[in-house]
Amino acid sequence: MGAETKIRAVAERAAHNHGLDLVEVELKGGGKARTLRIVIDKLEGVTHEDCANISREVSTILDVEEAVPGGTYTLEVSSPGLDRKLLKATDYARFVGSRVKLTTYEPVNGNRFFDGKLESFQDGRLVLETISGKKPKPGHAHAGQKVEIELSNVEKANLVPEI
Repeated sequence: MGAETKIRAVAERAAHNHGLDLVEVELKGGGKARTLRIVIDKLEGVTHEDCANISREVSTILDVEEAVPGGTYTLEVSSPGLDRKLLKATDYARFVGSRVKLTTYEPVNGNRFFDGKLESFQDGRLVLETISGKKPKPGHAHAGQKVEIELSNVEKANLVPEI
C-alpha cells in the first residue's frame, strides 16, 4: 500500500469515527516543507473541535505507523470553506440549487467555462442554468442557457458563495 493510500485510509477511518465526511487529502511539497492537508465536512458544518479531534487522531496514527515517508510534515485539517470544491457525485447531489463555477475537459456547446445554478444532478449528468452579468469571454457560456454536462467531463468545479 502506497503512502498516500495509507494516509487516505487513516484519515477516512478517523473522519468516520467522528461522524464526518472526508472530502480531500493532499500531500504537497518535499523534505521538511511538506504539508499534509485534510479537508473534512458534515451537514451541520465543521467546528474547530472537529478539526482538532481529526488532527490529534490522524497525526498520532500516522506517526506511530510511520506512514508519512521521511516523518516530517505539517498537518492542516480544515473545512471545505464557502467556495468548496465539488469532487464526488454526492457533492453535486447535495448542492443542487447552488451556484457553481466549473470547467470541462471537452467543450460543451462550444464552451469550457460555466457559471450558473446547478439545477439537477442525476445518473452522472448535471444540468446547469448559466448566469453572467457581463458579456462572456470567448469559451464562456452565455447567460440563461441550460447546459447538460457529463460528470466525467468536469475538470474542476467550485461552489460560488452567494451573499
